[in-house]
Amino acid sequence: MPAAKRRTSAGPTASKAKKSQQQSTLAFHGSNAKVSKPSAKAPSSKEKALESLLKPETTELTDGGDSLPNAPTSADISLVEQVVQDAKAPLMPEEEEASAMSDKQIERYWKEKEEGRKFPRLHQRELPLYERICRDFDTDSRFGPCVGMPRINRWKRAQRLRLNPPMEVLSVLLKEQEEGNVKAQRAHIDALLNSRFEDVI
Repeated sequence: MPAAKRRTSAGPTASKAKKSQQQSTLAFHGSNAKVSKPSAKAPSSKEKALESLLKPETTELTDGGDSLPNAPTSADISLVEQVVQDAKAPLMPEEEEASAMSDKQIERYWKEKEEGRKFPRLHQRELPLYERICRDFDTDSRFGPCVGMPRINRWKRAQRLRLNPPMEVLSVLLKEQEEGNVKAQRAHIDALLNSRFEDVI
């Protein structure tokens, strides 16, 4: 005779206990599973005012209708301030020696530099002599980085560190300073890195 099965009177509470022990499953269908991205709220009047302060004023061009920033950059402003401050300072002995240097001496210096090269600098043929000398000084890594400071300050720093920068470069920079050419005090690489759609040769 087979053994009698034992029955338990579990009722509805036992089935609930079994369901709670089971792991719940994820459902990717139905209205409960709908995922929505939060919508971007409209900027408040305070945020709009801040944005208008941060945007530089622009001027319209006549060619294509594009606009360029009108305000000078902070790098331009600090460069002008440093150059003006240096121009008011008394001359150092090196500056007196460099200001007495003639154009023939500067041309001789550049000719010697060009003769030491294997090939001429074809990409700089249209540039004036002073600018070629300054750009050569910019790319000479012996005198430290050229970005973020005027060329004349870089020359003076190299002189203080006894790196013997060329006196002809200082002479060129002083002559450009006397003529009021502030752009000549800024390294070409610095101008390229900080330019905002400006025409750079």
